[in-house]
Amino acid sequence: MRRIDYDTEQHQDYARGRALNEQQLRTWISAFEAALPERRPLAGLDVGSGTGRFTPALARAFGPVTGVEPSVRMRETAQAQSRHPEVRYLAGSAEDMPVPSACADYALMFLSWHHVQDKPRAARELARVLRPGGRLLLRANFSDHHPRPWWLEHFPRGYEVDAALFQPLHEVIAMFTSDGWRVTDFRTVTEPSYGTLGDMLERLRLRTLSFFAQLSPDDLETGFRRLEQAVAADPDAPAPVFSEPLLTLERN
Repeated sequence: MRRIDYDTEQHQDYARGRALNEQQLRTWISAFEAALPERRPLAGLDVGSGTGRFTPALARAFGPVTGVEPSVRMRETAQAQSRHPEVRYLAGSAEDMPVPSACADYALMFLSWHHVQDKPRAARELARVLRPGGRLLLRANFSDHHPRPWWLEHFPRGYEVDAALFQPLHEVIAMFTSDGWRVTDFRTVTEPSYGTLGDMLERLRLRTLSFFAQLSPDDLETGFRRLEQAVAADPDAPAPVFSEPLLTLERN
């Protein structure tokens, strides 16, 4: 995939383009809660925390959270807009986290795994920072378990291009389990709608998804033209929902 430099691309619009409403946030927090131990507080890591769209909610639900994010601009946005007394944001990546060993009960990686360049190293680093029995919540798309959002069909080779960003599920599981992890859960989570088709089109125009960075200017123009024509037929219709995969792994 084409790497995205969030310090020069997307950081200005990311928070707005990827914001979650309260119902969506509650849905995800409930899914995370079902995968984590019942005791509270839990110390958490939000790895690839971006603009902090989940970090304060994790702190409210579970306890203190450290957001780890390589992009300076994304961290600046998080520190300005996603503050909480039990949240801090640090420069780092999944392969190199500036936190002590065995410091966290869980780590969340929400749609950040496909950005990781050295995945085996990241798996070892995640094992280092989690306590024995700690959980990794991996919300990632997988090439063979792809949610296929409705708007992709309007872009040339949309499903093919998007699926190519992601590993197959069995490959991810094999990599982690060969390094001593075990799978505790795999489920799909149906996220509530973002609103109307018109609302979703406005968000997509911000181009804050990794998919858009993989397209040529011609394919972008063609895809948005087709999408705009489709939405124009009924812009107030509710945007379809789809189910998204969540893999939970436990550190031995």
